[in-house]
Amino acid sequence: MSVGHRFWRWVADHWVLAVAALVLGYLLLPVAVVAGLSVNRPSSRLSYDFAEFTLDNWRDPCAAPGMCGAVLRSVQIGFLATLVSTVLGTLLAFALVRHRFRGRAAANLLVLAPMATPEVVLGTSLLALLVAAGIPQGFWTVVIAHVMFCVSFVVVTVRARLSGMDSRLEEAALDLYASEWQAFRRVTLPLVLPGIVAAALLAFSLSFDDFIVTNFNSGTTVTFPMYVWGANQRGIPPQVNVVGTAMFGLALLLMLAVRVRWRIPRRRPARTAPVRDRVGGR
Repeated sequence: MSVGHRFWRWVADHWVLAVAALVLGYLLLPVAVVAGLSVNRPSSRLSYDFAEFTLDNWRDPCAAPGMCGAVLRSVQIGFLATLVSTVLGTLLAFALVRHRFRGRAAANLLVLAPMATPEVVLGTSLLALLVAAGIPQGFWTVVIAHVMFCVSFVVVTVRARLSGMDSRLEEAALDLYASEWQAFRRVTLPLVLPGIVAAALLAFSLSFDDFIVTNFNSGTTVTFPMYVWGANQRGIPPQVNVVGTAMFGLALLLMLAVRVRWRIPRRRPARTAPVRDRVGGR
């Protein structure tokens, strides 16, 4: 077999992997640039060239005035928006998947509306509502705005997990004398929990990163994306790249931890109780 034939055969066998690697590299290239700029001492605030390697930016990430306060504010808003949207979205996903009621088709359609609506429309619509109601813009209006669009993503994520569940597992638990609450706590919740965690992580990421909707409804509240936008007018401080790199690394570690947590099988006890006793709690 000639060298050329072997080369083309290798390309035919691995072209999908090569394309996937190119796409992944394209997606991670901005992250690599941000990570590089986080250990760079630029020649000026308006310069983005790699001038000198330094760890001073990591030693003092709060050197830029007001930046850490904006980051903390974004984390607080993201936590509150994630908590509320995860609870509401999970309950709505259970209702849409497990129950039949009048208006269910319309509810399914309305859930997707915030995802399909441009953020400019969402932001201006909520701003008009707040102004008409006489509610001043600030921290809590930003939380309300973030809950508004995060619920849709939570519903879609949890609903996908629920739709792929085998309902016979719950029926088996009920047949083994478990109450509805015991079946939910010991069977349904552990199976749905990965989807709920994934939805919560997605909601926090969307909330922390949002700028357009926040800009319309924030008033004098400054979040991290708004701080970056304002700092861009006079030169972005290198500490911004430190926060971006740290957030990406933290999100990556959380995703890996969740994936490893649900991939590692639990050890079986040396002596197992009868199935009816373990499920029914008897």
